[in-house]
Amino acid sequence: MQEIIAQLLGHVRSTWRYRWYAVMVAGPLCLAGWIMVQTLPDQYEASARVYLDTQSLLRPLMRGLAVDSNVGSQVDFMTKTLLSRPNMEKVARMTDLDLKAKTPDQMNELLDRLNGKIKLEQVPQARDLYKIKYEDGNPQLAKKVVQALLTIFVESTLGESRKDTDVAQRFLDQQVKEYEARLVAAEDRLKEFKRRNIGRMPGEGRDYFQNLQATVGDLEQARLQLREAEDRRKELQRQLSDDEPAPASSPAAPGASVTPDLDARINALQERLDQILLNYTDQHPDVIAIKRTIEDLEKQKKAALAAQAKVGAGVQGGSPYQSQLKLALSEADANVAALKSRVGAYQNRVEELKKLVNVLPEVEEQLKQLNRDYDVTKSNYESLLARRESANLSEQLGQTSESVKFRVVDPPYVPPAPSGPNRPLLTSGALVGGIVVGLIFALILAELNPSFDSRRALMEVTNLPVLGGVSMIWTDDQLRKKRLEMWGFSLIIVVLLGIYSAVMAMQILNINPVAHMKGLL
Repeated sequence: MQEIIAQLLGHVRSTWRYRWYAVMVAGPLCLAGWIMVQTLPDQYEASARVYLDTQSLLRPLMRGLAVDSNVGSQVDFMTKTLLSRPNMEKVARMTDLDLKAKTPDQMNELLDRLNGKIKLEQVPQARDLYKIKYEDGNPQLAKKVVQALLTIFVESTLGESRKDTDVAQRFLDQQVKEYEARLVAAEDRLKEFKRRNIGRMPGEGRDYFQNLQATVGDLEQARLQLREAEDRRKELQRQLSDDEPAPASSPAAPGASVTPDLDARINALQERLDQILLNYTDQHPDVIAIKRTIEDLEKQKKAALAAQAKVGAGVQGGSPYQSQLKLALSEADANVAALKSRVGAYQNRVEELKKLVNVLPEVEEQLKQLNRDYDVTKSNYESLLARRESANLSEQLGQTSESVKFRVVDPPYVPPAPSGPNRPLLTSGALVGGIVVGLIFALILAELNPSFDSRRALMEVTNLPVLGGVSMIWTDDQLRKKRLEMWGFSLIIVVLLGIYSAVMAMQILNINPVAHMKGLL
């Protein structure tokens, strides 16, 4: 540590021998630097603050009905692209700066200079508060630039949102028209297919094989009922042929129906016919078969009534029990005839379905395909209609002032005092820089012309022992000259510091001596 200190002291003493050279270099440099600082043009900083309120009351109310666009991301995008070249060209045109650029190179330099001076900052204490700043020697120009940037910032943020909404609206309108045409074409194909295949369409949600199986089941049920009716008729015939005395029986009640079973079946078939006619035409095979069965049952009912009339005429000569058996036998005959007709109708239906075994499944498959295409097209069409309505609401929401509120907290403003350059700092920097350069120059001279100012330094260089030293004896003239030299050196330093203090005082008081001198001249 002592060696380092000794070396430093040696350098200081060596530099001190060339102090006049240091002053001769530092003084002019400081004066030149101060003059240059004073001649720098004043810079005025225009600024504006804008607040973006993205928390609108309409957005939570319209959630689910309109598209909730992320306004925050749009604003963030605009803050990052505000200094893009197209925006800088807009600023140049709005402030007439482009009139000064005569060539493309000059225009590029102008845009680069604008880009370097413009600052867009987000206020740390407020997330949605932005500050736009621009610095220029002309305060009015600086204000115009900030105003142009503020206009571009607001219009671009709203314009991009509305542009996106318009594009989406046009696309949805085009798609709705296309799907509307597809839906009409699908309806026409389905209608034409049904017209060409009347009587072959599946009903009640069943396909061909299910209809065939159900018809076969109905045929077996009808055959079973027919066998039961024939057995009952045989039993009645047996009872009539027996010679056993018949038990006394009370006569039928007046006004009672002689064919209750036929009436019940006719009513049931009529109800089923009414239900089928709601879905099919009169040419459908089921409709034709039911009508044929109803006609047969009506004929059986008429026959039963005629038989009852004949039996009633001979009731006077026979017992009441025999009369009732004859009436029951007549009714049984009619029931057997009706069931035979039903069995025949079902048999014909089964045969018709078996003949169409290669036709009806294909018809059903084509119908399913047409219905599937129609359902898909209809579903997409309805979805597009809903989304177009949502886009309309979103566009109207975006056009309202409640969507995003731009509140200019501070309009473009230029303070009367210039914001730059920082002359006190630059003046102090010129002083320090001049002194440092002078010291470095003196140190270089000392290194170029080395000397020994201590016995230790001489011993370290020569590696020889130093036996002794001779002290300098100063005469009165030499001491007087040395004092005068010191006084002169100190006076120069004081004058230099005095000039520095005067320049600093004028800068603090905002007095430009160069401007005053120009005014006097």
